[in-house]
Amino acid sequence: FISVEIIRLGNSFYIDWDRKMYYPLNDTPAQARTTTLNEELGQIKYIFSDKTGTLTQNIMCFNKCSINGKSYGDVYDMSGQRIEINENTEKVDFSYNPLADPKFAFYDHSLVEAVKLNDVPTHRFFRLLSLCHTVMPEEKKEGNLVYQAQSPDEGALVTAARNFGFVFRARTPETITVVEMGEIKIYKLLAILDFNNVRKRMSVIVRSPEGDLTLYCKGADTILYELLHPSCNSLKEETTEHLNEFAGEGLRTLVVAYKSLEEDYFQDWIRRHHEASTALEGREDKLSELYEEIEKDLMLLGATAIEDKLQDGVPQTIETLAKANIKIWVLTGDKQETAVNIGYSCNLLNDDMEDVFIIEGSTSDDVLNELRNARKKMKLDSFLDSDEINIQFEKSSKKQIIIPDEQANGVYGLVITGHSLAYALEGNLELELVRTACMCKVVICCRVTPLQKAQVVELVKKYKKAVTLAIGDGANDVSMIKTAHIGVGISGQEGMQAVLSSDFSFAQFRYLQRLLLVHGRWSYIRMCKFLKYFFYKNFAFTLVHFWYGFFSGFSAQTVYDEWFITLYNLVYTSLPVLGMSLFDQDVDDRWSMLFPQLYVPGQQNLYFNKVVFVKCMLQGIYSSLILFFIPYGAMYNTMRSDGKAIADYQSFALMAQTCLLIVVSVQIGLDTSYWTVVNQFFIWGSLSVYFAITFTMYSDGMYLIFTASFPFIGTARNTLSQPNVWLAIFLSITLCVLPVVGFRFLKAQLKPTPSDKVLLKIKEAKKRPPPPSPKRRLRRTSTRRSGYAFSHQHGFGALIMSGRNMRPKSPFATTGTFSPNSDKYKHKGL
Repeated sequence: FISVEIIRLGNSFYIDWDRKMYYPLNDTPAQARTTTLNEELGQIKYIFSDKTGTLTQNIMCFNKCSINGKSYGDVYDMSGQRIEINENTEKVDFSYNPLADPKFAFYDHSLVEAVKLNDVPTHRFFRLLSLCHTVMPEEKKEGNLVYQAQSPDEGALVTAARNFGFVFRARTPETITVVEMGEIKIYKLLAILDFNNVRKRMSVIVRSPEGDLTLYCKGADTILYELLHPSCNSLKEETTEHLNEFAGEGLRTLVVAYKSLEEDYFQDWIRRHHEASTALEGREDKLSELYEEIEKDLMLLGATAIEDKLQDGVPQTIETLAKANIKIWVLTGDKQETAVNIGYSCNLLNDDMEDVFIIEGSTSDDVLNELRNARKKMKLDSFLDSDEINIQFEKSSKKQIIIPDEQANGVYGLVITGHSLAYALEGNLELELVRTACMCKVVICCRVTPLQKAQVVELVKKYKKAVTLAIGDGANDVSMIKTAHIGVGISGQEGMQAVLSSDFSFAQFRYLQRLLLVHGRWSYIRMCKFLKYFFYKNFAFTLVHFWYGFFSGFSAQTVYDEWFITLYNLVYTSLPVLGMSLFDQDVDDRWSMLFPQLYVPGQQNLYFNKVVFVKCMLQGIYSSLILFFIPYGAMYNTMRSDGKAIADYQSFALMAQTCLLIVVSVQIGLDTSYWTVVNQFFIWGSLSVYFAITFTMYSDGMYLIFTASFPFIGTARNTLSQPNVWLAIFLSITLCVLPVVGFRFLKAQLKPTPSDKVLLKIKEAKKRPPPPSPKRRLRRTSTRRSGYAFSHQHGFGALIMSGRNMRPKSPFATTGTFSPNSDKYKHKGL
């Protein structure tokens, strides 16, 4: 157990020290937060991944928008042809706005012109973005605004409004200060209708300096479209077309709308709102009804499109992991369309797939039929085999069911929505879901809650004999990370909750392939070799006593000297096996990444299982027979060259233990694939220490000092000086090692494993320059709708309205308490 912990600790240090998993931009190294799961990293069969912040950067950029039926964001040449935006494309000059964010980039000049021409819908659009949010401003230096947002999406929208001339400058519990086209305006904040997972929208009610009452609302298009005034139907159609275009490019969309309120109605509504917010029972339900009441007959303004760029290397990483026969499931809170588009852009889904099944049934029966139809298409005889698992069997049996792996007749993908997933996770459908989903190469679950993420992982753990890994970056991924066998946290834009709950952490998703294909695989191989060798050397060591029992009357007499028994595992054989288990590698990291197929034996647990254990035991029994009977035969009635007999117990014991130690040292040499100075030093050093200790303990001096403890006086020099003893030792080594070498040679020639074939390719490839890295596929465009992914956390509206998070400070404090009469704002209209 001590050796196992040392090996695990050493392999954990390799992860911490790996410079190729260090992210210099954030000064973030990879970190192994546990030392007990390293070998399981080499056995992963299912990866459950979050999307936002894990596959993507979670750094949002305002990319395009639709205002009053007109789309902005694309760039056209003189002939009206759309051109690709690159680093040479001319950016919009925001120098006219002294409060603009210099990092913000936009390329469509027509939107700036619309703002400068005082276009009413455009002004109202950006006014909404500057008011409808829960962002907190921070201005430590004049003009240097920093926004602290609940989600990166909100921060991107407020920053866009800031650059186009509607600068959110400060807030108090009762007011919001906005600098509109250089003019300071203080809006009275009357109510925040907060976001939650059911509403999927948020609204604010403000009173303008002119006294107008307005409700501004933003949310998912599927929700807001049901709340629009009938007069918006034509505009809704145009906006829907733009949403489809934005979705085809994998952008995250959001619809914005407003409503003018009557004073009398609002006063009555705010009174009822106050009563509901102070109610002791049913507060949430009462508030929800009031929100539904006022958020009706909204006037559509347009839509926003935010780009959440993929992290570097994500497509290549997913492609490599797929070659390693690892199935990837994406569990995201995004809409189906957004998740599918990201799936295509990062090579999860591709056009070469036979089919991508969409499960979106609204009842249990619909979901069941869709799952079964998909399974029939993937494997027609799936319902004809003898091991069919049906719902009735699942209900009647209390025994845990392990579903065997089923192979589809092609490569398929599965997309299931959160609503359908809720039905599929019920007891009578979960088996159907597992059987169908596990036949697919890729599974994408959309609009799922953190609880559903954990339930999906638990489902696979329950019915599949496989090691699972969950990876995420936010607090909403914690339940999933803790449920999986191995949890990986990404230290990204959403804090450290995922990292603190994980077993391993790093800064970029692309490091996952190195964690699994290099460190995980090496750790698994090393641990398997350690266990095989450890069992073998102890079987060979111990079973010699069994054969000796037939000659000693099964007395308590041991074969070896008691000091040898003490030092065998502690000194003589501990360091060589540790050296192999810490440094061994069949191929280096470069070839491990180029040939992901080498990872497959770990998934199938081929390197150490019951069969391998039996082989170790048989090899140990065979070696123990050789190690007992060869020394016994060599010593039986043997005479020294001077005529004196050496056929005594002490000489036999010394010869047997010498044969044993040399045989197990040769065996570890055969098992070692990667030789280092440390391995050489440990093996030769252990043999040298053995002979040094043996000659010292069996010397005259030790006998005279400790007569009772060292009775083998003179045995070493008398026995090991005889040529026939060394010939017998050589014979023992040959007989023990020859079958092993012959078996390995014949197996590799006659029945090579996939790993053997890959290793042969690598040997041939080493003679040639390494192949080039696979090219990244072009990003696929589609016409699927995209959706805006809100945070799973409840909004901060109540906190802001209460003012508990605000402290009175200077005019540039974090809370942004703002004084429009300050002298420093009087110049240039600011």
